[in-house]
Amino acid sequence: MNLFQNNISKAVLTLSIACFLGVGDTFAQEKLSRKERKELDKNVKGDRLFVEGQRYMMLEEYDKAYFYFGKAQELKPNEPAIKFKMAEILARANDTDKALELGKEAIELDPGNKYYNLLIAEVYKKKNKPAQAAEVLQGLMDSSDDNQHYILELASLYLTAQDFDNALSALDQAEEYYGVVEQLTVQKQRIYLRKNNLNKAIEEGEKLIEAHPGNSSYVLALVEILFNNGKGNEALALVEESLETYPQQPELQMAAFTLYKERGEREKANEYLRTAFESPELEGEVKAKAFAELMQEFRTDDREQLLQELEGHMVSLHPNDADVQTVLGDRELFAGNNEKALQYYQQSISIKPDNAHALQSVITLKFEMDQDFEAIEKYTEIGVDEFSDRAEFWFFDGTAKAAQKKHEEAKESLEQADKLNRGRNKQLSQLIYGQLGDTYHSLGEQEKAYEFYDKGLEINPNDEHILNNYAYFLSLSKSKLDKAKQMSEKLVRKFPDNSTYLDTHAWVLFQLEEFDQAKNYMEKALAADDSPSGIMYEHYGDILYQLGQKSEALKYWKKAEGKEEVTELLAQKIKNKQYYE
Repeated sequence: MNLFQNNISKAVLTLSIACFLGVGDTFAQEKLSRKERKELDKNVKGDRLFVEGQRYMMLEEYDKAYFYFGKAQELKPNEPAIKFKMAEILARANDTDKALELGKEAIELDPGNKYYNLLIAEVYKKKNKPAQAAEVLQGLMDSSDDNQHYILELASLYLTAQDFDNALSALDQAEEYYGVVEQLTVQKQRIYLRKNNLNKAIEEGEKLIEAHPGNSSYVLALVEILFNNGKGNEALALVEESLETYPQQPELQMAAFTLYKERGEREKANEYLRTAFESPELEGEVKAKAFAELMQEFRTDDREQLLQELEGHMVSLHPNDADVQTVLGDRELFAGNNEKALQYYQQSISIKPDNAHALQSVITLKFEMDQDFEAIEKYTEIGVDEFSDRAEFWFFDGTAKAAQKKHEEAKESLEQADKLNRGRNKQLSQLIYGQLGDTYHSLGEQEKAYEFYDKGLEINPNDEHILNNYAYFLSLSKSKLDKAKQMSEKLVRKFPDNSTYLDTHAWVLFQLEEFDQAKNYMEKALAADDSPSGIMYEHYGDILYQLGQKSEALKYWKKAEGKEEVTELLAQKIKNKQYYE
């Protein structure tokens, strides 16, 4: 709180009037002694310096203002307004000790000045001395009925000082001044609960309900206090009593559902749940949360029937609610209906883009389902725009861009993901390092790529993606082939029917000139794949050529022709019937 805000103009106006009246009276005198004339000159000069200080203060040039106030004080050392303005500047600069000293001097000269007392209270508050601030404010309020509107500041100071008895007294006075209002009741209830006086906290809640009949939020607040303090029966009685008077309050029906569910009376609870969901007044967000909790319960035919019924109410009453669309997507996802789930999630995002759960669901589903990386990138970019501080969305964005061969952009997004993650999520770090390794290799920075692969393997030595790509890229560069063999061998032992891993291992063996073993693994790779890639056929042809089976090699090179993923040398191999590397 700022106890002396907006008081500058008032203080200046009061001082200016006093100064000018004093000057007028002086000039009205017919004769002045030399001493009197000298004193008058000092006062006039002091007033001018004060006005100049005030001008700079209004321009927020506080150093200059303080300088002029200081000069004014030299001429008028007993003028409280000058001390007050200097104290105000010092308080603003957090020089609280000097501010307090000058402020107290101002009060000694003018004890009844409200603004001087308010400044002292503010300085005490800055010094983290709420009890002293409260004492000053209490004295100000005791001095005049016109100062009673400071009661809330006084209550706040007592609370900060943990003087709960005086805080309660101040809150009671505030209630007399403002009436029974929620903010005061809540503060009083917190104090009573802290003092283990549950009955008084309940009384305050009942008083608030009585003062504002029909306000369900006040009923729910008291219900929460009752329930959390082991008075579930009293809480339920309060809800049912309120519903008798105000039956069209779905928030209370939801409370009844929760309380009856806690008692194990599920049939009665579900009656209230159905009634609440039928109301268009109950927010979609509340319904979606209750629906999600119901989905987590043990699956039964009754539960499924209830979910279906509730879903119908949500669809008809809240077709444009993002939370509803998201939870319906969750239900379809749990049921294995990925296409339908995707539609709900996309609808949710179109309504409310800053929905992290829906965004992540869309991105992961699209990665699994259609591999349309351009479409995926649309959602990853929404993710990084809406949640720029979340590493996972930068990872998704980098992965989508890398899949489209936007390698520089991918690198930026993946490095941002790593920067934000800072190693906290080890699994995410592992994925980021794998993608960064691939990206740097695509950019021709092999050593940087290997550095990230090594970092990923430090986290998980069995990362399949890294082991395979690392081994394959080493084989292409014919470097560290023993290490490449060790990695690819680990994969084929664990996944003996994976055509990709078998192909990688075969090519590592080829580069080691272990052609018979390479042929064996390449044949396994071709047998394990229903639709072998061009590079697999080309690799097999290369192996056969080195084994002297040149006609068979040409046959497989021609099989590779026209397919994707072949080397630039394939056409030359076919034309000249010769292996090139």
